[in-house]
Amino acid sequence: MPDAGPSFTIRLADSADELRAAQRLRYDVFVRELGGGGEMVDHDAGLEQDEFDPYFDHMLAYDDATSEVVGVYRLLPGDRAAELGQFYSEAEYDLTVLKQSGRKLLELGRSCLHPDYRGGTAMYHLWNGLAGYVSERQIEILFGVASFHGTEVGALAQPLSMLHHNHLAPVDLRVRAQPGVFQSMNLVKPEALDRRAAMVQVPALIKAYLRLGGFVGEGAFIDHAFNTTDVCLILDTARMNERQKRIYGGA
Repeated sequence: MPDAGPSFTIRLADSADELRAAQRLRYDVFVRELGGGGEMVDHDAGLEQDEFDPYFDHMLAYDDATSEVVGVYRLLPGDRAAELGQFYSEAEYDLTVLKQSGRKLLELGRSCLHPDYRGGTAMYHLWNGLAGYVSERQIEILFGVASFHGTEVGALAQPLSMLHHNHLAPVDLRVRAQPGVFQSMNLVKPEALDRRAAMVQVPALIKAYLRLGGFVGEGAFIDHAFNTTDVCLILDTARMNERQKRIYGGA
């Protein structure tokens, strides 16, 4: 019989050890691989961490064969953000339009996979776990920052402009980069866009949200600490069509 490939278990971290396992994977990806940093990064222990970690749920993907954490997602429901006083991404984006919508929100972040598991089924299983989390909590809008590697805006002019012209959120969902850090994404006129070349530069996670009917907020944020250029992704479950809902649910 052909090899069925690895199997995975998806669950929320419920101990300090599991949280540290998530932070170790994040360190390997965001710090060692991508050159990021941060005030609370523990280089000696190899942990990428911040002050928001205790408030988030941490969804973990375990490889059943090795019992190692090979994928993570960080999740913050709106009611918990209200208790905390803010969402993580409010340092980068004005989220007023979402917070005043009266709808149930979920902030996503720190999504990453071990390099050996990219292009396989691990992300599919994480998406399934996320879909179950969203359904159980009746979440209506998912959002969060996603990143391009690097901070040279000129090198990203095509993909940023493509997102701005073709995937800008409708007004009722259109968050905007904070005034002091706003970086325009309207860098190339529509007639000068090379959509195919632009899409090659778009990270896989952002492409996945776009396939599900996701939008981007207005303006980018240049994150020098993490060596990234961030955009805010918004996914409204009510706007997803049936095909997109089947994809999201793992059908």
